[in-house]
Amino acid sequence: MREAVVAQGWTRREDSRLLTGRGRYVADIDVPGCLDAAFVRSPVAHGWIRAVDCAAAREVPEVAGAWTAADLPDLPTLPFAPGALGVPEAAAGRVWSPLATDRVRYAGESVAVVLGSDRYSAEDGAAAVDVRIDPLPPVLTTAESLAGTVRLFDGLDNVVLETSTGAPIEEAVWQGAAVVVEARYRQQLLLPSPMECRAFLAVPEGDRLSVWCSHQAPHRLRRELAGALGWPPERIRVVVPDTGGAFGSKSATYPEYITVAHLAALLDRPVRWIEDRAETILAGSRGRGQDQQVRLAADADGRMLAFELHIDADVGAYPNLGAALPRQTALMATGVYATPMVHATVRSVLTTTMSTYPYRGAGRPEATYAVERTVDLLARRLGMDPADLRRLNFIPPERFPYDTPTGRRYDSGNYPAALELALRTLDYERWRTEQARRRADPSAAPLGIGLSCYVERSGGEGVLLSEFGGVEACTDGTLVARCGTSSSGQSHQTVLPSVVADVLGIDESRIRLVEGDTDAVPEGMGSFASRSAQLGGAALHQAATALIEQARERAARVWEVPVEQVGWSRGTLSSGSERIELGRLVELTGPLRVDNWFRMAEPSFPFGVHIALVEVDVELGTVRLLRLVAVDDYGVVLNPMVTTGQTRGSTAQGIGQALYEGVPYDETGAPLLPNGLLDYLLPTISEMPPIDIVDSVTPTPLTPLGAKGAGEAGCIGMPPAIVNAVADALELTDPDLLQMPLTPDVVWRAARSRGPGETR
Repeated sequence: MREAVVAQGWTRREDSRLLTGRGRYVADIDVPGCLDAAFVRSPVAHGWIRAVDCAAAREVPEVAGAWTAADLPDLPTLPFAPGALGVPEAAAGRVWSPLATDRVRYAGESVAVVLGSDRYSAEDGAAAVDVRIDPLPPVLTTAESLAGTVRLFDGLDNVVLETSTGAPIEEAVWQGAAVVVEARYRQQLLLPSPMECRAFLAVPEGDRLSVWCSHQAPHRLRRELAGALGWPPERIRVVVPDTGGAFGSKSATYPEYITVAHLAALLDRPVRWIEDRAETILAGSRGRGQDQQVRLAADADGRMLAFELHIDADVGAYPNLGAALPRQTALMATGVYATPMVHATVRSVLTTTMSTYPYRGAGRPEATYAVERTVDLLARRLGMDPADLRRLNFIPPERFPYDTPTGRRYDSGNYPAALELALRTLDYERWRTEQARRRADPSAAPLGIGLSCYVERSGGEGVLLSEFGGVEACTDGTLVARCGTSSSGQSHQTVLPSVVADVLGIDESRIRLVEGDTDAVPEGMGSFASRSAQLGGAALHQAATALIEQARERAARVWEVPVEQVGWSRGTLSSGSERIELGRLVELTGPLRVDNWFRMAEPSFPFGVHIALVEVDVELGTVRLLRLVAVDDYGVVLNPMVTTGQTRGSTAQGIGQALYEGVPYDETGAPLLPNGLLDYLLPTISEMPPIDIVDSVTPTPLTPLGAKGAGEAGCIGMPPAIVNAVADALELTDPDLLQMPLTPDVVWRAARSRGPGETR
């Protein structure tokens, strides 16, 4: 199976175009007569709007107009995507207007929009708008929100979702256990930070609206725009050109999109909005944002008995896609362990910050962090090697498919093999020996080794576990592959045609991929949740297989022979002495196209083991990453070069969460990042240590390719590995001493806060 689907080439088809400046992004699309939008944003997180005066803005040269919510009575409110949210009651009474009406609820919320002949004039007009807001107290933490002193929506609670997974664990279990460890963890708010910020262009074309948008799910965007405008979906065309990254931040329909689409239709004129970095830092979506409490019980030998996780999730000012994300954390609370009792509870809580949305990993990094940090805490309490504790508690390979106490069914896995491979790759015992040597030498820098064993869900849920794929043969011998996915940098132009080429036995250069256009692709789900290869690839695999069968049937009719006598080889059909190329067959018999939906019964569950080797300077509080090991099992790997790139990219983001990234707020509730990316620190190549990337292969039985998701592993497994390594270096037993990000101040204080039994 593996050899049948490995890509034919070792270069990306996208690279030549993108690396030589021939990419085409939304900002590159030149539309005559287009107006640029600039939004006037609240400088404070919470307050009553007393006045928004646009009169001066309308007098600015080259300004075409300026509007508040009062000037646009028909401006639609935001769709709450109940199918994805799954909790429509969370939206009841909590209307999100694209332009705030009477109250602002997060810093950066739009209160007016200005259109100019270019971006410069629009910005000048926006600067002339007079905004007066009476501040209200901001609510910046889940604890403040749960206190109930300030409610974001009058008469409504700040808790918009309460749910649980698994059965509650009786107190007798905790009382009777030989050891119980408890901890609190904070998953800080993160900025997704793609290279290209959000971008949206709306162009009226007769009775239709053509939209170009940097987006992960064009068909969903079309449905949500049409629903907001009160139009049938066929009146809107959505095109996703080249996209400079997304990481979940481009999976939603944002307030700016609704406003721009509404004004383009109202004025019958093209309107675009190109977000800059300052805007995305102020008002772009947030990721993560959870406060977690955990308990883990074990017997005297270290066998886990029960795990309990409580989540208070910061979902921002308006409940949307992010309100349901903590349920993913709860569902994945079992981790890779055969713990017989697991119970997780969730509260999604409003705060005066921009709403959280899916961000690379989307709920699964938070679960892995809670589980893996606590397993290390248990190992230290028991005096066990953390690798031995994990070996003792893994779900054994023979028990797959495995039904977890939280309601997941893991399709396949071999966790012990992945751990042993990771330990060998690091040379674990040698580094433990070196660690012991350093601990005996007071002058040596502390060395830490951190393990993290993760399992994640890929593909989506419910109806999202499906994707469209179609293959059409052309008379010139080429083929068109259509897919409902939407690339934002995942190498679709390389990987997906290779799947079709492999089935047909032809060179992939003969196959052209079409995606990201709702007129050219009839339907689709999009790209998120590490789903493109396993679902889109499988849909194309099936479509290509069916196309061969239809071609054989046609050739049989032409030659008047039984179909069983018609063979297929490398794009040529044959029977006896007869031969015909596929393109010639189409020319003779008419169009040949197969459209196909592939559906999975349930998600697949990639897994792996990550190890971090760190050195800590206790005087400066700095953490030096010496080496990282990533053993990931993505099932059958379709293109090793691409999955290696995905692993490196997600690992960089995992490093960012562990050591650098986080959104601080000032006393007004505004992000305290005045210098942009000089203050919000992202890891660069200089901060990337040597990474050993190794694959193990456990195919999923759920797809014909055997492939699982491969896009999010580093964000999921690496943060707890790094933090565990720092805790190991400092020999800490109090997990509260290390909360991400591990800035020098955090590490310096932790090194000086160790109890009497923790000093070196």
